[in-house]
Amino acid sequence: MKQLIECVPNFSEGRDMAIIKKITDEIEKVEGVKLLDVDPGKATNRTVVTFVGTPDAVIEAAFQAVKKAGQVIDMR
Repeated sequence: MKQLIECVPNFSEGRDMAIIKKITDEIEKVEGVKLLDVDPGKATNRTVVTFVGTPDAVIEAAFQAVKKAGQVIDMR
């Protein structure tokens, strides 16, 4: 049986669905990962994302999502 892990990061964007999609697209590009849920919160301006996969794939997907978030989220 394959080992699976879950990752539940949150990103500092909960209002702009185009930005959120750019981040989740990076997760979905990684083979061996399944995006389970995207929960944007307008009031808190945070989005919680849930995905699962093999350990190496989840690590790669998390890295790619954080990398993209750093490019598309304006933290000023």
